[in-house]
Amino acid sequence: MGFVSEFKSFAMRGNVVDLAIGVVIGGAFGKIVGSLVDDIITPAVLTPALKAANLSNLSDLVIPGTAIKYGNFVSTLLSFTIVAFTLFLIVKAINSAKKKQEAAPVADPGPSTQEKLLMEIRDALKK
Repeated sequence: MGFVSEFKSFAMRGNVVDLAIGVVIGGAFGKIVGSLVDDIITPAVLTPALKAANLSNLSDLVIPGTAIKYGNFVSTLLSFTIVAFTLFLIVKAINSAKKKQEAAPVADPGPSTQEKLLMEIRDALKK
């Protein structure tokens, strides 16, 4: 097997393609969550706190006398928490759907033809 054909069989394997799709969707999802945190949640939650501290931006939160910007850390931490919670909800929904599928009762197939014949023989012997 040549190098190119071996690479092609590796790259087209289902797991590699699934992983690539997951990475692309994850990147897009990260941008959505980043926008949600930066443009909606952070201003809504932290605007009163920023006004009280006479700041206009979360990145202006620094430890005095240092270059430590803990405001950026708070924003990143908030973003991580939202992503983790969203993934938790997704996994919980998937697990719930799997449990409902597994819990669905399997219909009783009824007696086989051999069992039917044996019941007929039993009934005939009783008579």
